Amino acid sequence: MKHNSITTPPANEKAYQLLQQLQTPVSVGCRFAANRTTLFFCLLLFSTHLSAQFNVIIHLRSTPEKHKNDTVYMAGSFNGWKPDDDDYKIPGNSVVLKLNPGSYQFKFTRGSWSKVESNADGTDTRNRSIQINSDTALDFSIAAWKDDFVVAERKHTASRNVQLIAEKFDMPSLHKQKSIWVYLPPGYEKSKQRYPVMYMQDGQNVFDEYTAFSGEWGVDECLDSLIENGKPGCIVVAIENGQNERMSEYNPFAFTYKSEKDSITFPPKANEYLSDIVNTLKPFIDKQFRTLTSKENTIIAGSSMGGLISWYAAIKYPDVFGKAGVFSPAFWTASGIDSLTDANMDKLRGKYFFYIGGKEGEPHMENMKRIYEKVGKNSSVQSYSLIDPEAAHNEKYWRKWFGEFYQWIMTDGYRVVQAR
Repeated sequence: MKHNSITTPPANEKAYQLLQQLQTPVSVGCRFAANRTTLFFCLLLFSTHLSAQFNVIIHLRSTPEKHKNDTVYMAGSFNGWKPDDDDYKIPGNSVVLKLNPGSYQFKFTRGSWSKVESNADGTDTRNRSIQINSDTALDFSIAAWKDDFVVAERKHTASRNVQLIAEKFDMPSLHKQKSIWVYLPPGYEKSKQRYPVMYMQDGQNVFDEYTAFSGEWGVDECLDSLIENGKPGCIVVAIENGQNERMSEYNPFAFTYKSEKDSITFPPKANEYLSDIVNTLKPFIDKQFRTLTSKENTIIAGSSMGGLISWYAAIKYPDVFGKAGVFSPAFWTASGIDSLTDANMDKLRGKYFFYIGGKEGEPHMENMKRIYEKVGKNSSVQSYSLIDPEAAHNEKYWRKWFGEFYQWIMTDGYRVVQAR
């Protein structure tokens, strides 16, 4: 067993409108503490029933004159990123909130995501971050509103090596159809070579800015460059996510998200989703393209909820997926992931890459580190853990590290690099 780890300071998770994406950072910084306090910190951030709350005064020092009389809301990790939550409405220019201690991220809106705050030039702002440890008064200024600017027409950015092979591919266990995109390595048409296959989640975000809902990974451009510089080629299959059922399709456990006003339960559909990949999609891909079909040549990867389902696929189907890329995994939504990992440890023989950003939150960092350490200590696998201390929970940083992941997962041996 070889077990590589690059660890640097902590991170946080992104709850980007949980009904659809679960992808918005919540900043917390600290160090690892791989012990039972992890559970405490997770409960501290995500339970709405804790009694230790502080008064937080939010004051808007200035807002754009054009919408001076419009109602302003706060949408963030404290309310499931709901853009029109009356509990987080700011009457006039001030409001007093009660928040549990911890770190949060948020943005100001005027009641919808089309009316979210922006920079003065109309470009997107970063999420605002606050750390609450006591009663606090905070001042903010809003530079501009997104809807006051003309949105540029979105253009396709996928390379010529990407093709939409099915707009409505049947997923019989899920009783639905999904779009499927495939990347073929440069030179595929002129060779007789067979290639490994990587199955990636949130397919809309893998290759093309036009279809992406929160930015693209740029996997096609990355692989075009690596392969042309002598790195091994790979076929990449990008699978459309379930949109409003994404939380269910990517989770093997029921998950209930609670806010102060209500709660939403997402029933698990991960087994059906993976059954469709293993029993329907993979046989189709292996028939249509020149693939290497063994587990050593079958990779699964994804981020956030996609990272969770990729890890679950690796432990549920170890004879199918011999390699996995687990980016910023949303383990906090999967209550039984530890016991499930423990129960399947003796079956693991693969190669697994774990990554998380240092600005995603310590509880999420702890969750990933705990699973990674279980794998490293209790199984005969090749594993790699990487933490970028400056990275948040979004496509920009998954794109940044995809090349590192790809080069490691596709070759034998180990390389340790410093996060950069």
